[in-house]
Amino acid sequence: MKKLAPYFVIGCMAAIPSFAQPRFTGFVGGGPTVTINPIGSRLDNGWNVSAGAGVTGRTVGLNLDFMFSNNDINQNVLNQVGAPNGSTRTWGVTLDPVVHFRPHSESPVDFYLTGGGGIYHRTVEYTQPAVVTITAFDPWFGAFFPANVATNQVIGSYGVYKPGVDGGAGMTFKLGSSNVKVFAEARFHHIFTSRVDTNLIPVTIGLRW
Repeated sequence: MKKLAPYFVIGCMAAIPSFAQPRFTGFVGGGPTVTINPIGSRLDNGWNVSAGAGVTGRTVGLNLDFMFSNNDINQNVLNQVGAPNGSTRTWGVTLDPVVHFRPHSESPVDFYLTGGGGIYHRTVEYTQPAVVTITAFDPWFGAFFPANVATNQVIGSYGVYKPGVDGGAGMTFKLGSSNVKVFAEARFHHIFTSRVDTNLIPVTIGLRW
């Protein structure tokens, strides 16, 4: 991570001259998350949501991005630990330069590359089915009564903060004359978790502006 830091700082500084007429930009989206070995042998594919905000010039931008991914623990691992169910929740905040490759100035289509690094948090949680009794209210008769509802009981959980890096590519399609665009992106996240690194590829579809 320390070896990558100087290159990341140089990339951010090199982007400064391209902000001749910067404007605010942001995005929000979601989609499937693909897991990559070695963590792929322990987790199933899942889903993600992401959002970001920053500034952009004509060819270069700089974003502060947020990513959240939820992935179930696969059955082989559950059998080994003796748990009925389990999942991981991973979120990260990264600082990411963006380089745009528009075919020409009036084109509604834009291709871009992005990448950077930041801090991530991963929570591993094991659960089992359970039934709890709650107090419910019947509005028709104005009475309270006990009711049994199904839930998941947490039987083990642990979380960790770790640094990580990310990089990916995407494309946007401008909607009409506004700055709103539909985008599709695939981004690789490598998190330096102990014993087994966490490798995820969220595939995200959403809106940019």
